[in-house]
Amino acid sequence: MSALRIAGLADVDTVADIVAASFQHMPVIRYLVPDDQRRLPVSRAWYRLYIEHAIRGAGQVVMTDDATAAAVWFDRTGEVTEPEDYAKHLADLAGDDLPRFEHLDHQMDAHHPRDPHFHLLFLAVLPDRWGQGLGSALMNHTHTQLDADGIAAYLEATSPDNQRLYHRHGYTDMTPPTIAVDGDTLLYRMWRPVTNG
Repeated sequence: MSALRIAGLADVDTVADIVAASFQHMPVIRYLVPDDQRRLPVSRAWYRLYIEHAIRGAGQVVMTDDATAAAVWFDRTGEVTEPEDYAKHLADLAGDDLPRFEHLDHQMDAHHPRDPHFHLLFLAVLPDRWGQGLGSALMNHTHTQLDADGIAAYLEATSPDNQRLYHRHGYTDMTPPTIAVDGDTLLYRMWRPVTNG
C-alpha cells in the first residue's frame, strides 16, 4: 500500500481530481449538479475551494503518495472559517445551480455539532482502488492523532454502505441521524468519541 503524507499547496489540484473522480456517482452530487455535462467541472471547482482552505491552515489533507486516495479534514476545535470569498466563488462556479449548493450548505450548517471536533468533509478513493483498505488507512492515520490529542471526529456519510464502514471505525449514529438534502437524498450524521486504545 502506498505511503501516506500531508498534502501541501502543490497538491490542491491533484486532490481535487481524486475527490471529483471518486464522488461522481453520489446522489448528493447529482442533486447539486443535475446536468451530466456540468457535474464534473462544477463539483471539482467546489471541492477545490475546500481542499485549498484546509491546506492553508483550516484543517489537514492526508493523501497517498501515489495520488489514489485523500482525506480532507477541518479543525472545528476553535474558530470556524470558510474559504476566502466563498460566496462569490460559489456563485461563479455554481451558476444556475447556486440555490442547490446554498441549500446543502444551510442544511449541513444547521445540523453540525457544536462540540469541538475534527470534521471529515471528504474521504475519497479512486474507483479502481475501492475495497483495498485505502480509506481505512487514511482514517486510522488521523484517528490516531486525534485520540492522542483528545479530539472527537464528525462526518456526514453519503450512503448506508459508507455508514457501515464508519461504524467499524468507531463512529456512532447521531440524533437526529440524517440530514435531508432532497427527497430521498440523505446524509448520515456520525460522531466518533475519543478512543483510548
